[in-house]
Amino acid sequence: MILIYLIIILFVGGLLAWLANHFNEMASRLISVTAILVNLILILFIWIKNYSDISLGSEVWLYQYQQPWIERFGINWHFALDGLSLLLLTLTFFLGLLSVLASWSQIKEKVGFFHFNLLWILAGITGVFLAMDLFLFYFFWEIMLIPMYFIIGIWGHEKRIYASFKFFIFTQASGLLMFLAILGLYFFHGAQTGKYTFEYEMLLGTTLPEFWSYILMGGFLIAFLVKLPAVPFHNWLPDAHTEAPTAGSVILAGLLLKTGAYGLLRFVIPLFPEAVVGFAPYGMFLGVLSILYGAKLAFAQTDMKRLVAYSSVSHMGFVLLGVFALNELAYQGVVVQLLAHGISTGALFILVGGIHERLHTRNIEDFGGIWNIVPKMGAMALLFAMASLGLPGLGNFIAEFFILAGSFQASAVLTIFATLGLVAATLYSLRMFQKVFQGKQPSSISMKDLNLREMGMMLLMAVAIIWIGLYPKNIIETASVPLKKILEHPNIERQAEQLGVLNKNLPDDCSQVAVIDRTSKLKEND
Repeated sequence: MILIYLIIILFVGGLLAWLANHFNEMASRLISVTAILVNLILILFIWIKNYSDISLGSEVWLYQYQQPWIERFGINWHFALDGLSLLLLTLTFFLGLLSVLASWSQIKEKVGFFHFNLLWILAGITGVFLAMDLFLFYFFWEIMLIPMYFIIGIWGHEKRIYASFKFFIFTQASGLLMFLAILGLYFFHGAQTGKYTFEYEMLLGTTLPEFWSYILMGGFLIAFLVKLPAVPFHNWLPDAHTEAPTAGSVILAGLLLKTGAYGLLRFVIPLFPEAVVGFAPYGMFLGVLSILYGAKLAFAQTDMKRLVAYSSVSHMGFVLLGVFALNELAYQGVVVQLLAHGISTGALFILVGGIHERLHTRNIEDFGGIWNIVPKMGAMALLFAMASLGLPGLGNFIAEFFILAGSFQASAVLTIFATLGLVAATLYSLRMFQKVFQGKQPSSISMKDLNLREMGMMLLMAVAIIWIGLYPKNIIETASVPLKKILEHPNIERQAEQLGVLNKNLPDDCSQVAVIDRTSKLKEND
């Protein structure tokens, strides 16, 4: 039942925060903090309690809950938690807590309704990471959409209505394509077995004609690429990020984008292995295109928020590249990247939001030399700018290194082009930092440094990004069993062997990158 509690706490907390606003705005904030903090403590307790089992790889699912819902149509309440969803839920509640704290002084109107929407988004994301019934998964996928639409449209900036409609249209249209693909899979499985069900593990064995395999995979793929987002489906993201309030930007970049990557790993690859193998080179190409195009557009921006938004397109390109490299080393990098990007980009959005709250501008041409008057903010901005560009010792470096090492075994040419994204990230990250915090200070600028609440948030995120960079072993071991299960399909293993990539038996010390000789692997299989 603990999986149900994680969702119910957020739903009930959102309703209570909305109702409490009639009496006291501070009560709404405190209820939101309490609800998310309880969930964060619960998920950390689960991680610590089960870590020995996780590291030994003794179980795939740590917890499961299953009850019939609409039996006539084969729909069940089926939630399950493994190492992959455990990591993403930890990120969800961590960034959710920081989002409430970041909006503490920024949100001054309809405070209760704001926190209601915020907690219901987190509840939807939690359901997405836990649902093992495809109808239930789609249900929670849609729950995420409406509250975010309200957060952008009500509490956003000047062009908030345009941005909220654009976000809604892109995500709703792509979500409907996914739902049609789910129905197609449902009917194919029913026709073959006589049992109509939306159960994930039962649908895994569905045999599809080659044509329909690509068509149905395409429905899932478009929904997840839009949410990721990947070029050319990225157009909604910069506007949504730019116009959303700080908390909305943190949740968009840190969490909603991760649901797209999770969908690729959890659903696209296991459900359509044959089609994935055929599509893999094109998927890697889209990843490289997103890396380079996102970086180019990030460098061209003068709006700080828009710059960080386009950097997310580039960083998520590494995720797409790693997913379609189809090997465990790249997948380890993908998981670390999901966590590291959520923290580093979330921190940058909080800092940009703090600057905008103080000076009411985000144009980097209006700044210069403000490190002299806000040294704490400058130090934190430097740390997370370094994380974004992939400085060794910070989380993003180890993630991108693993992804590139894994993808190189799948396609050396595409990987070489992808590494140019690291150079581009250095250029746009340092350009933003130099323009804002260094150089000559305009005489008109006067602002306060980070207060105690903001500094506490930054320190928590700094500790997290440094811990991931210096000791990623805990994260990699936690995700190890789910990643191996994703890659265990014979077609994917065969494709990996053809590419010279070995998906199993990586060294126990996962913090060290090692390449196992393909000849040895083939002899071992014999």
